[in-house]
This record gives sequence, C-alpha cells and structure tokens, in this order.
Amino acid sequence: MIAAALAVIFLVFYGISVYWSQEPDTFDVEKYSQQVSKQINQPIVPGFVTTTTLMRLAQTLLDKPGGYLSNDIMPPSVFMDNMPSWELGVLTQIRDMTLIMRKDLSRSQSQSEEDIDLKIAQPKFYIDHQSWMFPSAESEYSKGIELLGDYRHRLSLNNANQAHFYARADNLVDWLKEVQNRLGSMSQQLSASVGRAQLNTSLKDTNPDAPSVDSNIQDKTSWMQLDNVFYRARGSSWALLELMRAVEIDFHDVLVKKNAVVSVRQIIRELEATQQPVWSPMILNGSGFGILANHSLVMANYISRCNAAVIDLIELLNNG
Repeated sequence: MIAAALAVIFLVFYGISVYWSQEPDTFDVEKYSQQVSKQINQPIVPGFVTTTTLMRLAQTLLDKPGGYLSNDIMPPSVFMDNMPSWELGVLTQIRDMTLIMRKDLSRSQSQSEEDIDLKIAQPKFYIDHQSWMFPSAESEYSKGIELLGDYRHRLSLNNANQAHFYARADNLVDWLKEVQNRLGSMSQQLSASVGRAQLNTSLKDTNPDAPSVDSNIQDKTSWMQLDNVFYRARGSSWALLELMRAVEIDFHDVLVKKNAVVSVRQIIRELEATQQPVWSPMILNGSGFGILANHSLVMANYISRCNAAVIDLIELLNNG
C-alpha cells in the first residue's frame, strides 16, 4: 500500500516536473511592443522596444508554468535543475542589459546623473537568484519590472522628468562587449563537455620564481553538470535573441548608417538556431566524432558563430 502511494506521488511529481520544464516560446518583439504601446497609450520612442522586451523577459521568469523555480524549497521543483539553470541564463542577460542601461544608455556622458528609476531597478535583479524570503527573488524582480515601467513611461515625456535612451554606436558597443564576454564563456563551458587538455596560464609566465606547475591541465565538465551548463546557455541565448531583435529596432538608424543591419540579422539567425527543439529526453554527451550526439558541442558551435559575428559587428560599429 505504501509502495503504491509512493509510486503515485512519484508519477504526479514527475508529470508536474515535465510540465514545468517547458521552455517559453520566442516572441515577436515588434508586434508585442506595438500591442503594449496601444494598451498604455504611449508612443514608441527610442528605447521603448528594448525596455519593453526587457520587462517581458523578466516577467516571463515569474509567469511561466510553475513560476520562478530557482528558489523553491519544496518538491518537485527542489529536485529540478534544468529549468532553474535556464532561468539563471535569462537572468544573466537581464542583469547585463539593465547595467548597461543604467550606466550608458540613459546617460549622455560619463558626468551625467544616473536615471532615478534605473539606479534603483538595476540592483533589484542582482539579488541572489536562490533567495526565497526576506526578501524573495520574485518580489525584488517584480519591483525591478515596475521601475523599468516607470522609466519607459518617462521616455515619452517632454518635461524635466523625461528619461533618455541614447541610441548611439558607442553605447551599443558597450553592451556588445558584455555580450561577447558572455558568449565566449558559454562556448568554453559547453566545449568542456568532452574534456580537453589546455595550457596552464598560471603565474609562472609572469613570475619566474613561482613554483613549477604542470603545463597541461584537464578541463572537463562533470557529467552531473552537463545539462545545467546546456540549459543555462540555452536560456541566455533565448533572452539574448529577443534583446538583439529589440536592439535592431531601437538602434535602426545607427545600424543603417554603419551598414550593420545585416550583421545584426546574422547574429539573430545564429541565436535562433540555439532554440531548436531538443528531441532527446536527456542531454547527450557523445564524443566529438562518436556514435552518439553531443548536444553541448552543437550548442557551442552556434554560440561560437554568434560570438564571431558579434566581434565583427563591434569592429564595424567602431570603424564603419
């Protein structure tokens, strides 16, 4: 009797876990922004689409099936790790964009004052993503979304309270450099799924008196972390895809002037490839040329190509 009850509980929890592990679909940022513009009766000005998209990404973390799972302490979500990893990937992109908006996009120059809403909103997304009370991550993220909404409202004002969004090439480059660093790190972590020997770049090169160390170190992701790394990269790519689509709209004039529209669309195409359905019930980790697929290496390939396109775009914006 007890065994049957435990089996039923297991099946129920498993079904809930499968449902809660469904990744949100991508969305059309332009159509969504137009809908929001009509709902709140506010014109689409520079910065509107990016801010609206950023708010949608954060709201998705809270509203998707199961809600925000990273800080749950009750079953079945406490036993889940794929979706919390996906959430952390999305949150990383939200954090990077809110930081750039606070220190660059909303300021005309380095001596300008910070925007009153963004300087409060940005730290809200930097709370420990696993915090579940006093305060909870969800409550802080909700406050951050509200403050982003206040900033968006002030973008269309024509008085002393007006907010600003400076869609300049140098500001776009600042964000793209953050993106480049994230993509490079993700690519390295994903590639470590098969393990590889790499040179030890410790203090020996800069300090001849340092103790001798092995010149080769083995870098391989633990099999228990493979799916976590994969879904963190997948969540980050999902969020970055939507932000790139928003940037293409808000920075359209700059991109046209620099002949960089095609470069942005190439980045978007590579990011779209990272969101293809995963048909396998688990993340496979075959060797590079083995019989089984290696999902991490496939994801690393798309992200590396995207990173190369971002580097080219930075170069084009700086010198184009």
